Amino acid sequence: MLKYFDEGAKGRPCALLLGGFDGFHRGHGSLLSAAKKTGLPVGLTALSGGKGGELFPLPEREEIFRALGFSFADEHILDGKFRETSAEDFLSDLFSRIPAKAVFCGEDFRFGKDAAGTPALLKERAPCPVTVLPLAALGGEKIAVTRIKQLLSEGEIGKVNALLCTPYFVRGIAEHGRAVGRTYGFPTANLRLPAGKFPLKEGVYAARARLERGEEYPAIVNFGPCPTFGVEARKTEAHLVGFQGDLYGEEVTLFPVRLLRPVRKFQSKEALEKQLEADRTAALGLVGAKEEK
Repeated sequence: MLKYFDEGAKGRPCALLLGGFDGFHRGHGSLLSAAKKTGLPVGLTALSGGKGGELFPLPEREEIFRALGFSFADEHILDGKFRETSAEDFLSDLFSRIPAKAVFCGEDFRFGKDAAGTPALLKERAPCPVTVLPLAALGGEKIAVTRIKQLLSEGEIGKVNALLCTPYFVRGIAEHGRAVGRTYGFPTANLRLPAGKFPLKEGVYAARARLERGEEYPAIVNFGPCPTFGVEARKTEAHLVGFQGDLYGEEVTLFPVRLLRPVRKFQSKEALEKQLEADRTAALGLVGAKEEK
């Protein structure tokens, strides 16, 4: 489905990036830079529904695409029908709907049933010039979504952000929780994250929190269970340093900065309070004071 971010680009000749684009990393950035040199509106394909979870579900990706200056996204769900589409039929449908005058992809781009389509086939069938770029690398390793997911599973937020063109974030709606944190002087927002979001390594993180109203706060975020209170299910609970008020029903965006420590069970209220104070001090040191937009 075509989704336009710039209505003025509808029906106009364009430059088109081909790929899945779950998380727009530095390698993808090379494709975008090349496409922008054409002077044409730039669009891209975006695939959703793969196994193992996504770095960014499509609504989050759309925000990233807008911020990077894309005019549109051609969004596809990896369902049975899409998976059975031949490489030739995929290209025929694509170019019947999008008036591409220049196409860009990475050398590892594959498409169509059983991933049979290759850049060579794309060059043969495309109605315009096709530019194929080599995979980008950083620190001697190729930049890929699989690598970014591995780093997230290790809690390496700094390395993740070094690979992405925009900072990694998680977003959810604040819901009513157990309200236990208030009794410790650390009230938390319990966030419901989108289904299918690839999980961060469990632990306590320093983060920057952004509210719908535009305010930003340093935050301590627990991704995972709360064993001190007998909660085994994975939760996302954020304490916004300096915030006073009610967040229930509000969308909160969290930008993790660093993994501070693993999740652990505390044997006393005093031990937990002492650790939370240390976490808050660490978060303030890493993120800084509250900002208002």
